[in-house]
Amino acid sequence: MQLYNTLSAEERAQLIDEAGKQRLTLSFYAYAKIEDPKKFRDDLFIEWNKLDALGRTYVAKEGINAQMSVPAENFEAFRETLEAYDFMRGIRLNVAVEHDDHSFLKLTVKVRDKIVADGLNDETFDVTNIGVHLKAKEFNQILEDPNTIVVDFRNHYESEIGHFKGAITPDVETFRESLPIINEQLKDFKEDKNLVMYCTGGIRCEKASAYFKHQGFKNVFQLEGGIINYAKQIKEEGLESKFIGKNFVFDHRLGERITDDIVSQCHQCGKPCDNHTNCLNDGCHLLFIQCDECKAAMENCCSTECLEITHLPLAEQVKLRRGKQVGNKVFRKGKSENLKFKHSGELSDKPLAVAQKTKDIRQKIKVKKVLLGKAEHYYVKAQVGLFVIENQELNLGDSILISGPTTGNQELILEKMFVNGTENSSAKVGDKVTFEVPFRVRLSDKLFKIIS
Repeated sequence: MQLYNTLSAEERAQLIDEAGKQRLTLSFYAYAKIEDPKKFRDDLFIEWNKLDALGRTYVAKEGINAQMSVPAENFEAFRETLEAYDFMRGIRLNVAVEHDDHSFLKLTVKVRDKIVADGLNDETFDVTNIGVHLKAKEFNQILEDPNTIVVDFRNHYESEIGHFKGAITPDVETFRESLPIINEQLKDFKEDKNLVMYCTGGIRCEKASAYFKHQGFKNVFQLEGGIINYAKQIKEEGLESKFIGKNFVFDHRLGERITDDIVSQCHQCGKPCDNHTNCLNDGCHLLFIQCDECKAAMENCCSTECLEITHLPLAEQVKLRRGKQVGNKVFRKGKSENLKFKHSGELSDKPLAVAQKTKDIRQKIKVKKVLLGKAEHYYVKAQVGLFVIENQELNLGDSILISGPTTGNQELILEKMFVNGTENSSAKVGDKVTFEVPFRVRLSDKLFKIIS
């Protein structure tokens, strides 16, 4: 009985590409009383693994919180695995605004103390006694009421790239920080103001609405399904978007566009930009906003110090990290003295620029490709990538795609290449090929041939 992943992320990515089937990125949550979270976790893993469902899920005695990638053809079967439980019958599945077949590459289901860490130890607090849910049209209407206070219950790095007009955007790194801050800030308005709240998919403001009702606020409302569901409804109903910019998401995309407004800046040069990246230095992993020009010049690094470290031999990099926290524990959420144009707290509603139009995600899905091989090295100064051919032939004039979690999807036409060190017009299985690549290539990147 399989209860854990047996494939690496790279192996899973290859299987997804070879399958060539559309996947849907979605999220959902439910607060409920779960007596045995461990058994619940194991049962879900077994059923989801059968459906090739991937993603990150937390379960606790208070409920479930999930962000998933599911094959489109298995969507209804996946829903049935949820509705087998009474508390998830009719559950809303927030389907992403944009889809990416590689949004998640492992199935992780973990048991936690809480599905949303709140820092509360109050036995009298009833998380199911929530505020009034508002659909997009109702939410827009209540925002027009001068008696309304709207609060963003996300973190500073989320609200910076997109938020509702006029919202209070707390300068916090965690949800638990925002609860006492907002409670103190609005303590004089418990009786006479509409306290309206929102978050990404609804789970944080659902708990927040129950908390503020517990604190004595009389008129508490929340955006049903969060920003994800709001974006879907305004599009379907032709409503004005009161949200401006991008919605931050917690998979490798790091954001999905809601409006064409860019409301944030590159943290390094100040140019209008709303694309997040993680510092390439494994001893840093700082999350920050970086434009394409700075991305190329700084090679995905947040500072010259980190850039210099990434050029050191791997053994020296590991030595520098010795004794320090690594991996997820070192991941920082976007505050550093190196980031000269970082803004937190009170944010402007004034757009700085308009985003360039990109291809609709459905057009991207139609592109047919075949996996050729993988990246083995990138020569930074020469801007040359080295790839190993593992499947089919590669020829001059071929349209190729280099794809990876950080690189994204980059298309090129192959005009010149070296095969096993000699300039040649074709390469076969087993050959090592090098050619110029005008962006950094990573070992997780795959090389594809576009066939239509």
